[in-house]
Amino acid sequence: MSATPDILCIGSVLWDVIGRSASHMRAGSDVPGRITRLPGGVALNIAMTLARFDLRPALLSAVGRDAEGAELIAACGKLGLITEHVYLSDDLPTDRYMAVEGANGLIAAIADAHSLEAAGDKILGPLTGGALGSADAPYPGPVALDGNLTEALLEDIAHHPAFTAADLRIAPASPGKAERLLPFIRAGRGVLYVNLEEAGLLCQTTFASAAEAAQRLVARGAARAIVTNGGEESCDATPAGLVLQRPPEVLVTRVTGAGDTFMAAHIASELAGADRQTALMRAISTAAAYVSGETAF
Repeated sequence: MSATPDILCIGSVLWDVIGRSASHMRAGSDVPGRITRLPGGVALNIAMTLARFDLRPALLSAVGRDAEGAELIAACGKLGLITEHVYLSDDLPTDRYMAVEGANGLIAAIADAHSLEAAGDKILGPLTGGALGSADAPYPGPVALDGNLTEALLEDIAHHPAFTAADLRIAPASPGKAERLLPFIRAGRGVLYVNLEEAGLLCQTTFASAAEAAQRLVARGAARAIVTNGGEESCDATPAGLVLQRPPEVLVTRVTGAGDTFMAAHIASELAGADRQTALMRAISTAAAYVSGETAF
């Protein structure tokens, strides 16, 4: 019998290849460090963190029917994630992400999510075809959605009847894909999780603070906007008002996946019944522990 998920995570499920060095780096640097390969992608990072909060996430994504894909699906299963709804492609390879991090943060990254984009609405089959929901019986639970999907598909999701009952939680995946979230601002749907740069791209300006950015997003039509700003104050804004929290000072040892960890911790806190102030505080604390390397989160 199929397991019933607590939340759906829709978007990139891939292999992360991360090079980390304790040295400060710049363009052209050649330094010693460590290179790791581990399961990643925005949707998968969120799902893995949700599982650590004792939730049962289901993945909706595209993975190649190749050796890397089989290994990735097996790894997800061992982490307690529901993978039966993942679209397995015979002709698309499993996606990958590559990043280089130094003591001064992320130096460069390339996201190869072309298979996810090419799969298109095939990944939504379980939500439209009846396995998890349909237009006549929309999925009624929380959905974590990432901006690695195409803008056309995100536009469709913002208005699709199969998503009308869902609690949509949306992240842009990267600043380069931030504008893909515009359909949800125009539709006044979902909770947006963005950093200060991404908020600026969505509003075609720059902001000095998370509070300013979150308020502007709500003014533009967002139902709710949660904006982070590194070590500075974060903000949760709705038309009813603002909630602010400042993260603790920590030594940053890694950055890839920090935003996904924040988002997952915030969702898990609210699903557990936390109020806005508590949920924001727990999300910030969890992300701080992650970037400092203190926990596996």
